[in-house]
Amino acid sequence: MTTAPRISVLDAVSDPGNPAKANEDRLGHNEACAFVIDGATGLGDRQYVDPDGSDAAWIAARCADAFQRGITRDTTIPDIARVASEDALKSFTGSHPDVPRYAWPLSAFAMVHATHDAFTFYGLGDSCVFLLQEDGSASLHTAIPGAYAREQEHARSHIARTGGINNGGGALADPETLAALRRHRESQNTPGGIWTLGLVPEAADHLVHEPLPVKARAHAIICSDGLADLVVLYTLYDAASLVRTALDRGLRPIIEELRRLEREVDPDGLRYPRFKQSDDTTAILVELTT
Repeated sequence: MTTAPRISVLDAVSDPGNPAKANEDRLGHNEACAFVIDGATGLGDRQYVDPDGSDAAWIAARCADAFQRGITRDTTIPDIARVASEDALKSFTGSHPDVPRYAWPLSAFAMVHATHDAFTFYGLGDSCVFLLQEDGSASLHTAIPGAYAREQEHARSHIARTGGINNGGGALADPETLAALRRHRESQNTPGGIWTLGLVPEAADHLVHEPLPVKARAHAIICSDGLADLVVLYTLYDAASLVRTALDRGLRPIIEELRRLEREVDPDGLRYPRFKQSDDTTAILVELTT
């Protein structure tokens, strides 16, 4: 008798980058999937959905609910993403028809999906999966592998011009940086731009997916780019050691290491260039068995 691939959640943490602001990440899991959704920091002049909240948190929560309720071993993930985007588009533009494109809420996501006979990575944007096999080999799965290096380069330019993350009120208070970020945001979910999860149903046609070959058992961290920075920015870990450390110690101590690097070692981004001192950080540690 064969058994279907199984996702077992071992640990899960979602930690706001700024405790005084909304956490714009969401996570979820059910029998057929585990995922993290990372709402993108808003670039508009105000919030539209909730004046006291966050449009990014709204889109992340809305898509997380759609994934949690709708995904089974038999569903087609792009279909679920398309319907979630269609519903969000109607809700958002129905109340706010003239919002500039750079202010549309959107998000990145990474997911492990289990069908009846295999595991698959799905994603949009810069969230990712670190996969550790039983033989010790490890791999990184993300929809846009070059995104981390590009963002670091743009952040380096911003910091060189302004003198640090916290100078002048941060990246969004700097007119040149804000204009560049808005141009990039407007290009998303258009031909030639990157594709993200939000108000554009056509993004479902561009979901990145890769098979995750698991022979008997593997472990994985599904995470937002906040946690991925420990590997791709701070280089404190590689993919294998990050997952092993999470298995040994749990996710919370790893996030505490991240916060120490952000807030004590390099609070102004002079050594490790980035746009925010501390980013929302969300991760799920899972065991995958076949």
